[in-house]
Amino acid sequence: MEVASPEGWKRNKWLVLEFYNKRRRNLLEAEPNRAHLALVDLEKKYQVCIITQNVDDLHERAGSNRVIHLHGELLKVRSTADPHLVYDWNSDLNLGDTCEKGSQLRPHVVWFGEEVPMMELAGTETRTADILIIVGTSLQVYPAAGLISIAAPNIPVFYIDPAPKSSSEFVSRRQLVVLNENASTGVVKVVEQLFHSE
Repeated sequence: MEVASPEGWKRNKWLVLEFYNKRRRNLLEAEPNRAHLALVDLEKKYQVCIITQNVDDLHERAGSNRVIHLHGELLKVRSTADPHLVYDWNSDLNLGDTCEKGSQLRPHVVWFGEEVPMMELAGTETRTADILIIVGTSLQVYPAAGLISIAAPNIPVFYIDPAPKSSSEFVSRRQLVVLNENASTGVVKVVEQLFHSE
């Protein structure tokens, strides 16, 4: 709550900015993993839309074409006066960095207690999906965890997580496959299976 809430921002902007500056520096050194690359391969056979709670750009760097960032993007900042003023940002963000209207810039991430502006689009994509692949999530963070409840009831669902959580939503799913694995191995297996299915 100190670094990921509007209250934390009001109390100590410097602390919040430094927290995200460190994350941004780490991200710039990171590389897409096998899971990111496998999802790009999946686009050769399927229309793929990635809905991510992560704020990194690793899906885009891997080559994915359709990515919905539910919780914002670390390599972007936005105006505190006008949330529609969003800028690409690859360096440290400091007190005194302002938008064109003269207002302080803040990380373009969704903090605790804030609205998730991309939920409606994510809901539309989930509702119309033919296959759902859920990767590396506890299914405890809402509203994102509720997306599975709006997916068509009879579509195949693959849930990949090293410590998968049970969900009441899974009980009614006849085509549920749970892979107790990390993303790098589990996603590769699911993609290979989907490539060999009719």
